[in-house]
Amino acid sequence: MDRSGERLLRELTAATGQGASWGESGAELSRALASVVPHDGARLTGLNPATGFGPASFSFWHGYEADFGQGLLHGCHTGQDPCLREDLARRPVPVDVVAGAGDGPRHRAVRRLFADHGVHSELRLLLRDVRGVWGTLGLIRARDARPFSDEDLGNAARLGPTLAAFLRRYVTAGPLVPDTESPPPGVIVLGPDHEIRAATPAALAWRERLESRLRAPEWTGRSFFAGMSALARTPAGAPLVLGPAASYGRWIACQAERLDADGAGDVAVVIQAATAAQLLPSFCSWYGITARERQVVEQLHAGAAPKHIARRLDLSVHTVNDHLKAVFRKTGAQGRDELIAAIN
Repeated sequence: MDRSGERLLRELTAATGQGASWGESGAELSRALASVVPHDGARLTGLNPATGFGPASFSFWHGYEADFGQGLLHGCHTGQDPCLREDLARRPVPVDVVAGAGDGPRHRAVRRLFADHGVHSELRLLLRDVRGVWGTLGLIRARDARPFSDEDLGNAARLGPTLAAFLRRYVTAGPLVPDTESPPPGVIVLGPDHEIRAATPAALAWRERLESRLRAPEWTGRSFFAGMSALARTPAGAPLVLGPAASYGRWIACQAERLDADGAGDVAVVIQAATAAQLLPSFCSWYGITARERQVVEQLHAGAAPKHIARRLDLSVHTVNDHLKAVFRKTGAQGRDELIAAIN
């Protein structure tokens, strides 16, 4: 990373410092990025690097009207967007401009959405490297602004490594172990229209806690659960989202499942503190924990002592302890107990 990238990384990290609200972080991120690619709105999302795609784990938005943002997310969740993340992943350089210029139904839908909200186009960049897919960047320009140029696309593409590094730094700077107890698992039921029909008291407690922490507009939560409902009805089904402690105070898991065979009825979304089985793949990706180190952590979590781990993995005790020291260094854990508490 060159000096300009390092400077931008510091600015982005400062923008999302402790105590900053969702809106404040988004505005500062947009301001920092505008020096590289001018725009009228920005959205930066983090994904689950263990799976590569699926719903966003966390995000920062600025300059997107609520109805416009909801419309974009609905198109992505239902597969009606002309430039899905999967489409970007197939490009040699994963950046493109969406303007609804094509003739297919997906292009016509986004063209109407842009026209209704005075948006000319959106530049989209997939943040990936050899280690995984970390997130996406979206930048919009208003109808009366100049179109995104090839130079803009090139500048945005060069932002990729810096933004991926920022997302990793953001996630790993969060609390390793939560300092408060979490509510029990809660359930939210959504109808075929993707609107919430019912919620358990525990689910309401989770929503209240997360909303008070994020201080985000109400539409973001509504869009998230609507997206989980839509994705649960696709052939892949049962989407799982893992939210990092940096955003939510502790790692949380949201998983949606349809309540009938064909997906025409209701969908239930379970929200809870992430279990070790749910968390470990994503946790290891974010913290840069290797496959062998993960095996050691899994054995440790199962209650095995280092000498037993060594026997099971055909390693020396010295090597097991070296792996544990590497994990402690990467995560900041002060020892085995804190590491186990972090993934429980």
